[in-house]
Amino acid sequence: MGPKKNKSGKKKSKISKAKRLKWLQEEEEKRQREEEEARVKAEKEEMERLAIEQIEKEKWQQLEAKALERKNEELEELYLLERCFSEAEKLKRDNGLLSQWKHYIRCDGTPDPTVAPEINTFISLWKEETDETFEEVITKSKLVLHLIDELKLILLDAPPYDLQDTNTVQYRETLLELQELLQLKFDRATEMLLRQASSLADLDTGNMEKVIRDENVTLYVWANLRKNPRYSSVRCSEIKIGFEIPTILATSDIALRLLHTRYDHVTPLSPVPRLSQVHASMSSHFVKDKDGQAAVIEEFQEEYKQPEIESNSVQQEEIKVEEQGDIETQMCSVQKESADTQSELKMKLLSETILAGKLWKTDGIRNVTYKSGERLLTFSLETFGPVTLIQDTHINMPYQSWELRPLDVNQVLLIVATLFIEIQIQIKEDLCMLASLKLNKKKHSSILEGKWMTPISFIIALKEAGLNIFPTGHSHFYVVINHKVPLVEMKAYRQMALLSSAFMFGWSRWNMHCDSKNVVFKVREHLTKEEPDVQNPNWTLLMFGGDRALRLKINEYSEAYSEDLEEETEFHSTLYHMVEDFASKGAMEKIRNSNCQFIDSVCHMLLSIRLLSFS
Repeated sequence: MGPKKNKSGKKKSKISKAKRLKWLQEEEEKRQREEEEARVKAEKEEMERLAIEQIEKEKWQQLEAKALERKNEELEELYLLERCFSEAEKLKRDNGLLSQWKHYIRCDGTPDPTVAPEINTFISLWKEETDETFEEVITKSKLVLHLIDELKLILLDAPPYDLQDTNTVQYRETLLELQELLQLKFDRATEMLLRQASSLADLDTGNMEKVIRDENVTLYVWANLRKNPRYSSVRCSEIKIGFEIPTILATSDIALRLLHTRYDHVTPLSPVPRLSQVHASMSSHFVKDKDGQAAVIEEFQEEYKQPEIESNSVQQEEIKVEEQGDIETQMCSVQKESADTQSELKMKLLSETILAGKLWKTDGIRNVTYKSGERLLTFSLETFGPVTLIQDTHINMPYQSWELRPLDVNQVLLIVATLFIEIQIQIKEDLCMLASLKLNKKKHSSILEGKWMTPISFIIALKEAGLNIFPTGHSHFYVVINHKVPLVEMKAYRQMALLSSAFMFGWSRWNMHCDSKNVVFKVREHLTKEEPDVQNPNWTLLMFGGDRALRLKINEYSEAYSEDLEEETEFHSTLYHMVEDFASKGAMEKIRNSNCQFIDSVCHMLLSIRLLSFS
């Protein structure tokens, strides 16, 4: 017989099952209620979000309508302010004509290097002089170097409408002739010196040793008159140079000349970029060529070339700018292809140059030592020949940060910090000066400090001193840059220059996060001569796209980048009207009374350094 069934246990089991079913039902109902509540909440939040978006959209549309309504008025006012650039250009032309007139009435025999008959006569007459001493050649070389510098400045600084292609060819040929003539005269003068070797012989060694120096040239000549093999080692303490003579030469008729020039007489002239068509329209902000090596102008001409259109209507000019935006989009692939072609061409030319043996070499240079404290470099050469020190052109690029700070009336300080140096440039009216230089965060002296020069002369002087912060048209091949549309970049520099007498501008890390059609930088009002408050900087962050300026909600220390508009602010068509919203009356009055040459010089330096792309 099987076991008896427990009736009470069976009943208990049925009760437990009923409770479980009821609990499951309650859980399902609860889940459904929660889902319904979540759905209702999500719908509510979605409705609220759409309502907020609609409000923001309507607000944005109102701002756009308001900006569009005053656009022509703002651009017209900006055009009137930017007439300072054409006024500065006119003053430069007048000064050039005045210099020509002063040269004409001076009648001191100094030739005008731009007048072919005068400079050709000068070159011919000097070639015919064959009995000059080295001292006489050095004296006249100062005039020749001045003529060379004058021609270089003309090639770089003259606007395209004043300098035709035929003039460019003529000036370059004259430059080469003057350089070759200068070297020829030094060679002839050295020969004249060697003819007097016997009378210049040293009493101790019996050999000739002569040192002649001035601010441009140092000459050392040694002649082996005694032919004594014991004197195979020669040292000149006066110029800290020594050399060893092989035994076979120690008994031969030989002479040695060391010619140290403080100018480059070896490197051939590089092509000078010229602009044949650069426009000076109103709101498009096309500028005339102020610097043949200003890469932003060169890029602009190549990438955004268009026929010359004269217009007296600001609205017509703005239509032209909008068309440029469409062209930019269409030309993206073309520009990439063009860049690849340029790169291939450059590599091809480089390869051909290497094969032709035209590059500087390091063969035969031994025992190189450098004492940083004394700034003394020593080395040994296996053979005699031209020797030069070469610095990486882009060693100071890209820049780490920058700042443009007002100092006084028509005077600003431009600070550019790189990985190795911090350079401070003072700009006053139409002149520039090296105000301070730091090397590895330590004060460093330079012969350029305190010397006022025109922007072009200043740029050349800085490059020759190894302080190159001026990109060329090919620098983007060697430096990782923060590419910006050249037209936008150019407009930004022009308007920053207009405002520079009353506002500080500074580097922003968010400039790397916005796209290539916009630039972002810091700005703040600064009217006093005192140093700005570094502890409590009151910067405003602006974004500018060429035809629209707005104040960003984020600051320099925000966690993420955002292009949201600052609360209770509007956007404008120009930087001038953007800062006018929060500027004092004194600041705007100072801007309107700024000197045109000062504004032009600031703009020139900004265009030459290209802070917004190379930082």
